[in-house]
Amino acid sequence: MTDKKQRTIVIVVPPKAQPLDVSGPLAAFREAYRQTNGEIQYDVRTLAAGVHQQIDIDGMTMIADHALSDPDFPIDTLLVAGTHDYHQAFSMAAFHTWLRRRTPGIRRYGSVCTGAFFLGAAGLLNGKQVTTHWQQAKELAARYPQAEVFPDSVYVQDGALCTSAGITAGIDLSLKLIEDDYGRELALKIARRLVVFLRRPGGQSQFSAHLAAQMAAESRIEAVQRWVLANLAQDLSLPVLADRAAMSVRNFSRLFRRETGGTPADFVELARVDAARRMLEDSETQLQRIASQCGFTNVDLMRRAFIRRIGINPSDYRQRFYT
Repeated sequence: MTDKKQRTIVIVVPPKAQPLDVSGPLAAFREAYRQTNGEIQYDVRTLAAGVHQQIDIDGMTMIADHALSDPDFPIDTLLVAGTHDYHQAFSMAAFHTWLRRRTPGIRRYGSVCTGAFFLGAAGLLNGKQVTTHWQQAKELAARYPQAEVFPDSVYVQDGALCTSAGITAGIDLSLKLIEDDYGRELALKIARRLVVFLRRPGGQSQFSAHLAAQMAAESRIEAVQRWVLANLAQDLSLPVLADRAAMSVRNFSRLFRRETGGTPADFVELARVDAARRMLEDSETQLQRIASQCGFTNVDLMRRAFIRRIGINPSDYRQRFYT
């Protein structure tokens, strides 16, 4: 372990915050004390993103330890929790000012889920690589075009800035920060206590959620999608899929895009990459066999699909995520 000095962790709680965005990181950092018999202690505090300490958070009321109006105190790590009502971020000028004033003196700062919108509104995402909940990633990129948004990552660290994906990914980010401070062994103990995986590495996760979100409500399209998922090694060209739906290629393509927001080819590639991803995580099967079983003509085509969809090649993915 590195030095054992107490580090002050502040979780900023905006109005209507998602409880797990607050309690997940809080539990991870506080568990360090119990897992080391008091040798390591994070001083974890909550701070209301307004002048009052009382905050409504998604059906509950909490009293934060601090409010923006309190006198300054040293902060080692600052995380802004997310909220379903993240559009309030654009009008919280006092909070923006506070963030711009405090973050230069903080060792690391960041966000959980849609907390990234508050950082963006304060101008702290410009020129940075970031992530957020996959459902809001496109909007985050549109609102803050100077940021590079990674929609499929569990978390992203860019210098002092650390951002995580949706909700439970805040625990993954917290475990990563604990590992940075005190090593993998402590992070593993905490993960076991919280009954979570020792942090999913940053590039891994939101992927399957994207695939699930593209499932159509229209029965003919959904039936084709489910057939695709069950027959990845088959010919899944556009004419074959259109014939499966008993439609012309043109009508099938138009209806598919209307129902899913993407093309049939995009869905097929996502499905094949997702299946290959799971095989790489769970088995030692050779890459050529994985490519064949998942419908890729050869390993090179699978490699290009992985880089396009996930950002790393299959060999590197296995090295990082094989369990």
